[in-house]
Amino acid sequence: TLFRSGGSWKVTVGRSLGFVMEKIFDAMSYGAVPEATSAAQAWLDAHGRSLGHFIAGKWVKPTDCKTEPSKNPSTGETLATTVQGEPTHIDTAVKAASTAFESWSKLSCHVRARHLYSIARNVQKHQQLLSVLESLDSGKPIREARDWDLPLVVRHFYHHAGWAQLMGVEMPGWKPVGVVGAIVPWSFPLLMLAWKVCPALAMGNTVVLTPSDHTRLTALLLAEICSEAGLPPGVFNVVTGSSELGQTLAKHPDVDKVTFSGSTEVGRTIRRATAGTGQKLSLDLSGKSPFIVFDSADLDSAVEGVVDAIWLNQGQMCSAGSRLLMQESIAEDLIARLQQRMTHLRLGDSLDKTVDLGAMVDESQRALISEYVEEARSEGAEVYQVETDVKKQLCYPPTLITNASTVSRIVRQEIFGPVLVALTFRTAKEAIALANNSPYGLAGSV
Repeated sequence: TLFRSGGSWKVTVGRSLGFVMEKIFDAMSYGAVPEATSAAQAWLDAHGRSLGHFIAGKWVKPTDCKTEPSKNPSTGETLATTVQGEPTHIDTAVKAASTAFESWSKLSCHVRARHLYSIARNVQKHQQLLSVLESLDSGKPIREARDWDLPLVVRHFYHHAGWAQLMGVEMPGWKPVGVVGAIVPWSFPLLMLAWKVCPALAMGNTVVLTPSDHTRLTALLLAEICSEAGLPPGVFNVVTGSSELGQTLAKHPDVDKVTFSGSTEVGRTIRRATAGTGQKLSLDLSGKSPFIVFDSADLDSAVEGVVDAIWLNQGQMCSAGSRLLMQESIAEDLIARLQQRMTHLRLGDSLDKTVDLGAMVDESQRALISEYVEEARSEGAEVYQVETDVKKQLCYPPTLITNASTVSRIVRQEIFGPVLVALTFRTAKEAIALANNSPYGLAGSV
């Protein structure tokens, strides 16, 4: 029964249960809709909440090395501990991958395709488990992990299974490279993994992967799922550790190709380390992408485009549209609409299905974003942030910065957070000049 008493809405259920929901009914705000975590918690419990590397189709947990806690950024809760890998562990994984390559690369295209199809079906089977663990480990909203990341991961395995079938016909004369060293960031732990691992396996290569030191759990779970799906031992190996471990993998003499996604600074280091070695190299680095809006645009549609471009995944993506370039005649109107839209963005626990922005992956990242914003404020820029009562330690509110200098760090440098910088232009030529006023390439929107 729903009734109003003394200015407050009350709900009673049956005769015995009654509770007051003043805030929700008076403000008409959303109540929390948490995703169930039982499957993810059960998987962690099954491993004693202490995980080793996954090498040659089995768990390898050295007893003589340090461990690192994997924490839920939304709550600070320790989910499990993982091993801090050492160079000797990279050696072991690379040897396993080299051994597996001898047989894996000689399988027929159709047999490799069957393995990838099997993995795709197994990932689909565990989709809820993977999405919840991804959200717990990285702080990204469960809606994004469940509705965006995991469906794409599944599609990548199916897509590249198809290419594995066609390799002999469409790419005659092409041969596998060998052992691929893959280094993935914490922004899209599973999705970036799939981008790198799927094509490598489809073409007959084997993989040694080092996940980010902030987000290790889903990479280990996926390695276990691949093994359960029948992938031969050593074809896909995961070694956890600090960020330096990735550079150890990149420098390993028996790694034939390195693929890295992350900051430009680390990318330069890897490029120098691999120069002259004969290793093949793929780099996916930083961005400061422009989002250009002309006076002929549908402004409501533009606002929704901006929201998706910068506040997806808390702005933690290299292709985020972090620079809004507006034609001067519509700037005031567009900013007003955008600020109004920002008031409807919800922050909170990443497992709440009504949340738009979850937690930043780590305190160091939240502090870095705050440093950039406060520096811009001290330089005279105007900072608009929506007030929030969220007390989660790693949440950072969506932020809009206007009147910043074009030479300011916040305009030129990648922030990797929910911060949008808005600038104005008068002509298309000026818009292009502003868009190109960046040391980065990567993406753009008009």
